[in-house]
Amino acid sequence: MIKLPQFNIGKLSMLLAILVWLALLFVDLVRLFGILNEMESGIAIEFTWILEILFFLMVYLFYSYSISKNAKNEFINLIWRAASTGIFAVGVSALIFLFYGFISESRLSQEPFLRNLFYHINFALTTVFLISSALLWKHLILYQRSKRVVKQWQAYEFAMLVAMFFIFFNQNTLDYSFLFGLVLLIGLGIVLSGNLKWIPYLTFKEKWKSLLFLSIILLSCTFLFVQMQGYTDQVIYPVNLTDNLFLISLFGFIFSYALFSFLVTLFNLPTSSVFEQKLTEAISFQRLSQSIKPEENEEQVLDILMDSCMSATYSDGAWIEMGRNDYPDGFLKEQFLDAETRTELSELMEGSKVAKEWISENRPENLSPLAIRLDHPKFESVLLVPLIINKVPIGRMVLCKEVKDGFNKEMMNIVSTFVSQACISVENHRLLNQAILNERYQEELKIAQRVQKALLPATLDHNSDFDLCAYSNAADEVGGDYYDTYKLSEDRFVLIIGDVSGKGTSAAFHMSQMKGIFQSLIQLNLSPADFFIKANAALGKCLERNHFITSSIFLIDTSNKTISHARAGHVPSLYYQSQSNKSDYLGIDGLGLGILRNIQYEKHVEQKTFTYHSGDVLVLFTDGIVEAKNQKSQQFGFERLRTLLEVYHELSPIEIQSKIIDSLHSFVGGDIKIDDDYSLVVAKFN
Repeated sequence: MIKLPQFNIGKLSMLLAILVWLALLFVDLVRLFGILNEMESGIAIEFTWILEILFFLMVYLFYSYSISKNAKNEFINLIWRAASTGIFAVGVSALIFLFYGFISESRLSQEPFLRNLFYHINFALTTVFLISSALLWKHLILYQRSKRVVKQWQAYEFAMLVAMFFIFFNQNTLDYSFLFGLVLLIGLGIVLSGNLKWIPYLTFKEKWKSLLFLSIILLSCTFLFVQMQGYTDQVIYPVNLTDNLFLISLFGFIFSYALFSFLVTLFNLPTSSVFEQKLTEAISFQRLSQSIKPEENEEQVLDILMDSCMSATYSDGAWIEMGRNDYPDGFLKEQFLDAETRTELSELMEGSKVAKEWISENRPENLSPLAIRLDHPKFESVLLVPLIINKVPIGRMVLCKEVKDGFNKEMMNIVSTFVSQACISVENHRLLNQAILNERYQEELKIAQRVQKALLPATLDHNSDFDLCAYSNAADEVGGDYYDTYKLSEDRFVLIIGDVSGKGTSAAFHMSQMKGIFQSLIQLNLSPADFFIKANAALGKCLERNHFITSSIFLIDTSNKTISHARAGHVPSLYYQSQSNKSDYLGIDGLGLGILRNIQYEKHVEQKTFTYHSGDVLVLFTDGIVEAKNQKSQQFGFERLRTLLEVYHELSPIEIQSKIIDSLHSFVGGDIKIDDDYSLVVAKFN
C-alpha cells in the first residue's frame, strides 16, 4: 500500500505566500521596465490582481493554521502577537523612510525600481499585519461562541472573500459601489466588535498589559493606513495594490475591535481587583448556592443543577439520566430536546472512541467532563459529565450545543464545580446546603467590607472657606449609597452623592463602577451637566438594564463664591440661606443615570449656578432619610428635615449632622432598624 507524504500546511502556505509575492514583484517590475522604455510588457493588469488575491489567501491560510494549532494561547499572548506584528511592520516602514531621508540628495532616491521594491515590501507587511490580526480577533470573538456569533463571523468572512474579487468589478476605482461595499463591511466589523466576553477573565495586571498592546495595535493600524493612503496618487507605481476594498475594510475591522476592547478594558479597571479575588468563588457557589434550598429533594437538586450548567455554558439542550441502583423507577430529565434526538445523540456517543475509553475508566473518581464532536444535523458538540458520589457513578449529565467545539476549559471547570456541589447535596443536601449558605454569607461579608472601604473616602477635600462632614449607613452588610469629593484646584472642589437602585452586594458593585467613572471623568474638569452626560454614556455600557443610579453633583468655587449644580434623578438637596434665614430645596430637573441610554439623555440634564454667602449650609442626602418610616408607617419627610436645618443652622456641620441623625432614629424608634441605606453630607460656608 502506497503511503502518501504528509504536508505541513503551515510551512507550505508560507512558502507559497513568499513565492506568490516574488511573482507579484517580478510582474510589476517587468511592467515598470516596459513603461520606462516605452515598450509593451504584454502582461495584463488582471494577472497582477490574481497574484494579489492568491497572496491574500496564502497569508490567511498560514495564519489560520498557525493560530488554530496554538488555540490554547492566553488572551494576552494573542493580543501581543498582533501588536508585535504591527511593531515589525511599522519598524520596517520607518527604516525605509529613514533610508530615503539619508539618500535624499542622491540619484538613488529617485530610482523607480528601488521604490517599487520597497512599495511591495510595505504592501506585504501591511497585509500580514491585517490578516493575522483579523484571525486573532476571530479567536477572541468566538471565545464563548454561540450560534448567532458563529453565523455573524461566517457572514463576515464570506463578505471579505467577495471583497478580494471586487477589484475585477470596479477596476480599482473609487466609485459608489466601492463606498457601499466599504460601509457594509465596516458595519459588519463593528457588529462583531461588540463580542468582548474574554475581557472579564483578565486579571488586573493582564488588563494593563492588554491596554498597552491594544494601544500599539491602534497606533500601528493608524500609521500603516496613513502610509497606504500616501501611495494613492503616486504615479511611479505601475499598479496600485493598496487601494483595495479588502485591505481598507480590514483596517476598519482591526481598528474598531482594538478600540472597543481598549475602552471596555479601561472602564473595567475600577472593579478588577474585587472581580479578580472573587471570580472563582462567584462562579463556584453563587448560582448553585442561591438556588438549592435545604428543604428540596434530590430530583429538585438535579433540575437546578441542569439549569445552572446550561446557563453557565450557553447550552442549547441537555438531559440527566440516573442509574437503576439509585433510582429503581428510573430518572430522566430532558431540556430543549426530544426523546428521538436524545437517542440519536446517545448512539453517536457510544460509537465514539474517546467516549468508550472515558466510560471504561476503572477509577470513576478520576473522571472529568469530556467534550465530544458529533456528526449530527443539529447538535455538533456535547459535554459528557459524570455524577459521582463516594467514588461510585450514579448517573450522567449531557450538555449539547449547535456549534463545534462549543465547550472551553472555563466552562468545564464551572460545570465540574456545579456537579461536585450537587452530588454532595444529593448525599446530604440539608447539611451541605446549610454549609453553602454559611460560606456564601462569609464571602459576601468579605466582599462587603472591601467594597464599602473602597467606596467611601477616608478624608473629605475642602479648604478654609467651608467645612464638610459626611455619614453613611447601610441597611444590609453593604449598601449602594455613595459620596465623594475631589479637589480640582486650591479654590475649586467637587462634591457628589449617589444612590444605586437596589441594596446589598449587587448595589455595591454598581456603585464601585460609579466611583471609578467619577474618579476618571472628574479629572477632565467637566461642568456638572457634561459630567452626567459622559457618566450616563459610560454607565450605560456596564449597568444591567434593570439598574440605574441617581446622583447630585456640586462644583464649589470659593474664589468666586459660586456653586454649580446638576441633578440626575436624585432627591433634591437642601440649602439654607443665611441672608433670608430660610432653607429650601434646590429646584432643578434631571434624569437618573442608566435610565435613558442614548444621546437623548442630554435633553434631560439641567445645570444651575448660584452664589453662596457666609453662614449658608448645604445638605446632601439620600432617600433613605426622608423615606424612613416609624411604627405608624409615617415617613420622616422633607419638611421635617428642612425644619431641623432651620433650627440648627448655627451649629457646626458635624453637630448639624448629629442632630439630624439623632432625630431620625428617635422618629423611627431606637430599636427599629431603618430598612434602606441612608447617607448625609453637610457643608457650611464660612
